[in-house]
Amino acid sequence: MRFLPVSLNALLVELADLDQTLALLASLQRDPLPGVEELVPAARTILVRFRPASGRVAQLVQAIAARDLSRRAERDSTLVEIPVRYDGEDLAEVAQLLGITPAEVVRRHTGSEYTVAFTGFAPGFAYLSGGHPSLDVPRRSTPRTRIPAGAVGLAGTFSGVYPQASPGGWQIIGVTPVAMWNLDRGQPALLQPGYRVRFVDITTLDLAPDAGIGAEASGKPVALAANGRTRAMQAPLAPGQTALQVRATGLLTLFQDLGRHGQARQGVSASGAMDQAALKAANRLAGNPSDSAALETVGGGLQLQSVGETVVAVTGADAPLTVRTADGRQWHAPAHQALALADGDVLGIGQPVAGARCYVAARGGFAIPSVLGSCATDTLANVGPAPLAVGDVLGLHPAPVGAIVSEPAMPAPDLPTLEQDVVLDVVMGPRTDWFTAEAVARLATQRWQVTPQSNRVGLRLAGEVPLERAIGGELPSEGTALGALQVPPSGQPVLFLADHPLTGGYPVIAAVAPYHLDRAGQIPVGAWLRFNPIRAFAELSPAAASGAASTIRELR
Repeated sequence: MRFLPVSLNALLVELADLDQTLALLASLQRDPLPGVEELVPAARTILVRFRPASGRVAQLVQAIAARDLSRRAERDSTLVEIPVRYDGEDLAEVAQLLGITPAEVVRRHTGSEYTVAFTGFAPGFAYLSGGHPSLDVPRRSTPRTRIPAGAVGLAGTFSGVYPQASPGGWQIIGVTPVAMWNLDRGQPALLQPGYRVRFVDITTLDLAPDAGIGAEASGKPVALAANGRTRAMQAPLAPGQTALQVRATGLLTLFQDLGRHGQARQGVSASGAMDQAALKAANRLAGNPSDSAALETVGGGLQLQSVGETVVAVTGADAPLTVRTADGRQWHAPAHQALALADGDVLGIGQPVAGARCYVAARGGFAIPSVLGSCATDTLANVGPAPLAVGDVLGLHPAPVGAIVSEPAMPAPDLPTLEQDVVLDVVMGPRTDWFTAEAVARLATQRWQVTPQSNRVGLRLAGEVPLERAIGGELPSEGTALGALQVPPSGQPVLFLADHPLTGGYPVIAAVAPYHLDRAGQIPVGAWLRFNPIRAFAELSPAAASGAASTIRELR
């Protein structure tokens, strides 16, 4: 095993092959190590996220290194057949890369059986290993910004199906009408680790080309509903229930909480508020539990009208607030304190002068259902409530007995602005050695500007000189951490934020330190960044924990 640093709360275990990876994963699941919060397996690696306070990293490394990999993971015998219309935009290019015809690509893809090795990237996205050994193609040099749902792709020796429309760099050879992810099913992900998979040319089947069919665990074809999100806020209000009605949404307003942690096995990332400290502060000011759902709005423009008497609090970015009464009176309102709104009052949020995102909490909390244990909206995975629309009525729960509205608070210091460079501390790794020494130095010395293509998935950065790689070729997909600086072949990094994919296939040169993630979530488009490495890249050695046997025993 190799142990590579990822962040102050994560490390990457690299193994020889997929079998070893699955064996270690099975061992860590059978006999968990205290302090380990989540495991994200991939082709030859496992991303281990842990609580830093649970013990020294060296001791955790030593405990993992001592695991026996001789016991192979058990596989499932379930077979799922997926019909494919082979008309993908990269089919001809894949055939040219392999020196065969497009028809031969289809024959080889449908003539072999795959196994679900692991899940990641997005809910319902399964990495399928096996297949014809010749189907080994590189990812695209520049990822597409949008690949349609159902797209069937190749990357390295893996095959996969995109469950939702999303960015991606795989070579697309076709499309399937089968839903890979559907929250209306008891088991949302159609493909589970260990399942066997066969692709079938849809033109050979006796059904309409756009028929939506699939195979559940029984093996019988069943109709699959499309994966859509309902607008949960349209239910009528109960007598006497208070609410906030949306008069204007601004650029984008979403429900967010602290995220849906612990769902990596389903390919679901945590998502959650981009600035978690601001969300907690808004809830505290409104008298709610700190993990309650609140509204996250980017830029200015959000307007909310009080239905009945309500109490709200706005935190996060430094943005002007106004309150306008039903009879037309208007005044500026303070942020970072509880605001009492009378029936008909309209709260408005202006364009921030520092930071990018504001958080609005309401006393009692919003009456919205959770999805997989959270009310957070994941914009990449399309999980959670839909973005707010004009006219939405957001019902509120009654305030619990004993709830206390907090005293006014201070805004976060040093919110990012367009006028000053934003400095973020970073931990080098796990793939720093894939880059030239000049590129590693350039990461810290060069300014990087946030481009308009940025969103909750990540900040796309542009620097005068791209980062050059010392190691070419493909990196097998591996787990990616919140704050990772992934570098595609263009050499322009992407800083992964709350809605980032669980796994990725481009090398990560460094990761933003956890204590600067809230700051990263407040960086506006157009701002300039600088990265400050807080330690040099170095592999983590199990030998560093020698003599710590008693501590290791405690970790078991």
